[in-house]
Amino acid sequence: MKKFLKWTAYAVIALALIIVAGIAYITLALPNVGKPEAIKIDATPQRIAHGKYLANHVTLCIDCHSARRWDKFAGPSDSTTFGGGGEKFDAAVGFPGTVYSPNITPVNLAGWSDGEIFRAITTGVKKDGSAIFPIMPWPYYAKMSREDIYDIIAYIRTLKPTGKNYPAHRLDFPLSIIVHTMPKQAQPGTVPNPSDTIKYGAYLLNAAACKECHTQADKGKLKEELAFAGGQGYQLPGGGKVYSANITPDKTTGIGGWTKEQFVSRFTQYADGKVQPISVKPGEFQTIMPWWKYAGMKTSDLEAIYAYLKTIKPVKNEVVRFVR
Repeated sequence: MKKFLKWTAYAVIALALIIVAGIAYITLALPNVGKPEAIKIDATPQRIAHGKYLANHVTLCIDCHSARRWDKFAGPSDSTTFGGGGEKFDAAVGFPGTVYSPNITPVNLAGWSDGEIFRAITTGVKKDGSAIFPIMPWPYYAKMSREDIYDIIAYIRTLKPTGKNYPAHRLDFPLSIIVHTMPKQAQPGTVPNPSDTIKYGAYLLNAAACKECHTQADKGKLKEELAFAGGQGYQLPGGGKVYSANITPDKTTGIGGWTKEQFVSRFTQYADGKVQPISVKPGEFQTIMPWWKYAGMKTSDLEAIYAYLKTIKPVKNEVVRFVR
């Protein structure tokens, strides 16, 4: 009996050492996506202009890296924090930890090389080598073309210094360990010719990371059988929970009955000051959909996204959009 207990104790100790060693390896050796590239981006006016369009209206870098006004419909960006970060994700919005969107003006990025910014956007690894939790959808940006990412970096470099730096993220266990394994090597793609409307629309849809919000997830993994079918829930800062819409071409629960003109109009109604953000009180209907930024997308780009969405698998999934 004593021998059994002794060997059991040895086994427990050995298992504990293996677990500790495994955690130590994960936290000390990972992520491992390689060193940042030695690149220097030629910030031409054309590159900066295109980067401005992408960062503000497609990839929405500026929307996420500015505080949002949740007392207004669709949470428009606070113009006083333009690029300065500070949007907080914590238990109040159902997040397992506390993360602030970082400052992407020179206040934070002045000491970053172009290669370090490129690595952060496309692999999820910071300047110091630590992992970025994919609340920033770098897995989607990793598939964008190099030139588009270069354009975004060139534009970000022009932002006016504003705001401050925020505390490093704090994630709950075991996410605090798992996050080290998330960064992956980038797989840059190419921009399809806009004349190939469906392929170009697919590229834009990826760049906008629409799938991430419009697909239900289980323990952080998207349910591919429900791709773009909506129903993913998000706690709102003012109370209540909003669920993403079904944007598959299902005729009864998705956008299968929408015309191209209706789809484009849904976005552009928020453009050019046609309507102003209305006040929203805590508990009233609210959405995290950044209509005010997507409204600035080119009509041709919205039409391309619509064309691609019409080709994906229709999924019947009735979504209750908001629950108090």
